[in-house]
Amino acid sequence: MRDPREVLEELTWLLEELRDRPINQVILVEGLKDRAALTLLGVGGEVWQVQGPNPIFSTAERLAKENKEAVILTDWDRKGGQLAHLLRSSLNANGIRFDENIRMRLVILVKKDIKDIESLPAFYSRLISLSQNPVIIEKFNQLKKIADRER
Repeated sequence: MRDPREVLEELTWLLEELRDRPINQVILVEGLKDRAALTLLGVGGEVWQVQGPNPIFSTAERLAKENKEAVILTDWDRKGGQLAHLLRSSLNANGIRFDENIRMRLVILVKKDIKDIESLPAFYSRLISLSQNPVIIEKFNQLKKIADRER
C-alpha cells in the first residue's frame, strides 16, 4: 500500500481538476450513485448518467447538439471499461471532444483499493483518517526508509 498522504494528495488534485473543468464539459458517469458520489466530493456542474433511459448514442448526439465536451468517468470494472469504449466510439463518431485522462489516472491511483466511482467518498474519508493517524504515518516512514536502503 502506498503512503495514504501521497494518495490523498493525488486524489485531491484529480478532484480539483474535475471541479475546475470548463463549463461546457459534461462528466459522463454510469449511474445515479456515481452522480451522488461526485456531489459528495464537491464536484458540481453537469454530470450525466449514461445508463438508463438515455442510450449512449443519444447522449453523444445531445452533446453535439449542445456544443459540449465530455469527461468519461465510468467505473474501472469490466462493465465500466466496456462502457468507456462504447462512449469513446460514440463521441468520436459525433465529433465530440472528450477527456478520459482523469479516468485513467484515477484507475491507476485507486484500482487496488476500490472499483467504482460510488466508492470514492468513503475511500477519500478513509485516506484523510489514515493520513492523520500518527501510528500509521510512522509505519509508512519506517517502510520507506527500509525501501530506500534496499535501493
